[in-house]
Amino acid sequence: MTESDINIKVQLDGNKVPQQITWSATGSTADIPQKAKAVFLAFWDAQDKSALRIDLWTKDMMIDEMANFYFQVFTTMADTFEKATKHNELTKDIKSFASDFHAKFVELEKKKNK
Repeated sequence: MTESDINIKVQLDGNKVPQQITWSATGSTADIPQKAKAVFLAFWDAQDKSALRIDLWTKDMMIDEMANFYFQVFTTMADTFEKATKHNELTKDIKSFASDFHAKFVELEKKKNK
């Protein structure tokens, strides 16, 4: 059996707001910890049948970056769901939602910036 460690370090300011997020993993091709502006991590608690999550973002993450991040997370979740369940129709629904979400974000930003 092989093990891998994933380490996430979060530097907080005086108000406990993330200033910097870095991650590293054993077996990674990266030699140094990698910077990230956001992290979304979820665990399934089988006993309680609930999702436990950690979602953090740095104060320098821009709103458009957050929207792109969520679009990509939704799409990745759809791919993972399809691999795990083989429910292609539901996968298409998730991806359709992701596309609609992103398009609505872009439209709202255009209206806001007029």
